[in-house]
Amino acid sequence: MTTPKNIIQDFYEAFEQLDAERMVEWYHTDVTFEDPAFGVLKGETAKNMWRMLCSSQQGKDFTVVTSNFEYNEQHGKARWEAYYTFGKKERKVHNIINAEFQFKDGKIINHVDKFNLYKWVKKALGFKGFLVGWTAYFKRKLNQKTQKQLSNFEKKLQNNHKKNTSD
Repeated sequence: MTTPKNIIQDFYEAFEQLDAERMVEWYHTDVTFEDPAFGVLKGETAKNMWRMLCSSQQGKDFTVVTSNFEYNEQHGKARWEAYYTFGKKERKVHNIINAEFQFKDGKIINHVDKFNLYKWVKKALGFKGFLVGWTAYFKRKLNQKTQKQLSNFEKKLQNNHKKNTSD
């Protein structure tokens, strides 16, 4: 029997293995995802964000550690920590994220990841992040950049799908 605990644990076990397809199986068709870097994403776009993140970390030093699972039939929480190398300057990042979930029909319908964006920016961008990472302007620009990256990733997925169906 699928329980909220199974859903959350399997979601993060799949993330640890960078298995985006297994992760998004737990997302409801009408899912909403939100975090400080991407803003609000819905449906297939939310699923594609995980596909993009997992594919970008294949073969790299990416690690996820999960803890503090709490759940009932409608809601769940977990803490996850990501360790990875970021950007051209290869800065080591340790990001601590608190996730909140709502469930519907045995799937995740709402997923909110909360983390301190300013702390992340300082680690990921160094001095530049220290100077501008706290501003609303920076957050807007970051959301625009991540959503553009996601849009480009989705275009590649669509082109690959068209190519594979025409062969």
